[in-house]
Amino acid sequence: MATYTHGQPSPSPGDAKLRRPMVIEIIEKKIEYLRKEKALNIYGTVGFGTTASFSGVLANFIFRHCFKVKHDTLKTYASLTTLPFLSTIVTYKLFVTDALYSGNISKENCVLRSSLTGIVCGVLYPSALAFIKNGRLAVKYHTVPLPPKGRVLHYWLMLCHTEIKAMVIPLVLQTVVGVFNGLQHYAIFESTLEETVHED
Repeated sequence: MATYTHGQPSPSPGDAKLRRPMVIEIIEKKIEYLRKEKALNIYGTVGFGTTASFSGVLANFIFRHCFKVKHDTLKTYASLTTLPFLSTIVTYKLFVTDALYSGNISKENCVLRSSLTGIVCGVLYPSALAFIKNGRLAVKYHTVPLPPKGRVLHYWLMLCHTEIKAMVIPLVLQTVVGVFNGLQHYAIFESTLEETVHED
């Protein structure tokens, strides 16, 4: 028989026994939803970072060829592989994942942020990094004639203006992957949120 305290009926031991399995089941389902979402998010972000690494490798190959650099091969390829990968993952988490969980961005904003992350961290950053690193090596080992004073940047760009057009490939790839990743991440978040609310 249920007892009353301050006008509120207290649950009987039988009711408590019935509710406990239901609560445990709800908690287990929520944990399963979170595990599923986390796994899919990790795979998507790592895949995004991996495409940025390939862009870094391609950029390094292009600029080494343009500047006729044959020194420090392992060092430049290692940095052009790891740095774009890490920068893409960190930037995506800060500007997309964290904003999504705070509920401050829409679907369109999520896709835009994701694609911009791919373009900046997966194309512009590795291209600039490869340009600087291999340009320094070219000057250090005199693999190409030194530029005239006052036109340094123009000189370097003219050396590789034809080959640099190949970076259009990773530009398109990173944009497409960014859009897809943003759409998928938003869909997973919405689905998990709806399922969790429904269970509540």
